[in-house]
Amino acid sequence: MKQLKPITNKLLWLFALGQFGWSLLSGVVSNWMVYYYTGTPDAQNPNTGIFATMITQEPILFKLTLIGLVMAVGRVFDAITDPLIAGWSDRSDYKGGRRIPFMRAMAIPFALCTLGIFALPQTSNIVINDAILFILLLVFYLFMTMFCTPYNALIAELGDTQQHRINVSTYISLTFILGQSISFLLPNLAGALESVAGQAGSIRLAIAIMSAIACLAMLIPAFSINERDYIDSKPSDTKPFKSLAKTFSNGQFRRFVYSDVIYFFALTLFQTGLPFYETKLMEIEDTWTFLLTATMTGISVLLYPLVNFLAKKFGKKTLIIIGFFTYSCVFAITTFCGKGLQWGFIIAVAAAIPMAILGILPQACVADVAELTRLETKEDRSGMFFAARTFAFKMGQALAAIIFTSMTIAGTPKSYRMTALIAFICCFIGACLFFAYNEKKILEKIDALKQN
Repeated sequence: MKQLKPITNKLLWLFALGQFGWSLLSGVVSNWMVYYYTGTPDAQNPNTGIFATMITQEPILFKLTLIGLVMAVGRVFDAITDPLIAGWSDRSDYKGGRRIPFMRAMAIPFALCTLGIFALPQTSNIVINDAILFILLLVFYLFMTMFCTPYNALIAELGDTQQHRINVSTYISLTFILGQSISFLLPNLAGALESVAGQAGSIRLAIAIMSAIACLAMLIPAFSINERDYIDSKPSDTKPFKSLAKTFSNGQFRRFVYSDVIYFFALTLFQTGLPFYETKLMEIEDTWTFLLTATMTGISVLLYPLVNFLAKKFGKKTLIIIGFFTYSCVFAITTFCGKGLQWGFIIAVAAAIPMAILGILPQACVADVAELTRLETKEDRSGMFFAARTFAFKMGQALAAIIFTSMTIAGTPKSYRMTALIAFICCFIGACLFFAYNEKKILEKIDALKQN
């Protein structure tokens, strides 16, 4: 049997660079596509809806808009492909491992597709632009799944101990919010480039620069980590949808997912609306978005060591419930916020707490359940556990995309406040549901099986 190299924190940090790359690409699309493709510009924010004339804006089915349907269908497609890609990865036996070969193949196409979403739907025919945007978004989600699903499976496989599972979850959470935060810098970068490329061109050039940086970040771990040196992985024999069914048959995993899917529904409503909350409710210029996000991120990062310490001392479950309730308070504040930059900073500071908690610990919970299942069944289906989680919460995200774009067609302050109110109610429900998850029982079983 081959002697495996020890997993170190240096290796886990290197692995976390991939999370920075894909979160930056995801942030560009999730945070700015609706902003640039819908709405109307004004004197304070002239870039709002800058590409809106390129695609259909009127409701095309009841009150459902094209952009809402495109995002929802993309998310559903993404959710369906998750178990397929996870099954493919779990069952693979490539020379480079079960996960790394996917990351190597997908990094460049993923980055190019992100740029294409903002650059290609610009013909003189709106119907053709609608079709191009729809196809590109499906391809974007496919490439993201083909990179992220194998990548996420490595969280459990590199997290060979409870300490490493919490550490790697901490590191990738840091790089995730760093990528998301930098994506909010898009208007600032575009503004700096406007004299060179014009108003619309500067936005596309800024996205091209961010996509190149993200691509490099994804390629570094893909080509510098030799998976076979650290993981003795054996291909799974279970077919994808049978594996998915077995995963959801796990009672503790289902209890986790119930709250997770509701939380992501609420969070997606909030994240999609954040540029609008700031510009339409608080009447802040969109160039302030990055500073507000940087403030939230900076405070969150400062809380990481504390979250890491408290999770080991009191358990992940308690902190996750606190995170849910704190986010509920943030959504409630947004619902009733007034005008002025101070409201943006109040939300940024308050949101930093649940961002730190929920950015780190849920992945570690999934890794715990996957590890227990591996020990009990002698079959490693780590990829499917993370895919099953994303399958569930992406369905919630799809519903959130439809609801947000449908509720805010009028673009009135009241419509944006209603989306924040719905996010508050749902996140509160998710917090209550998470009480049913039994972390103590899972960890006790893992310890017992490892001692035998």
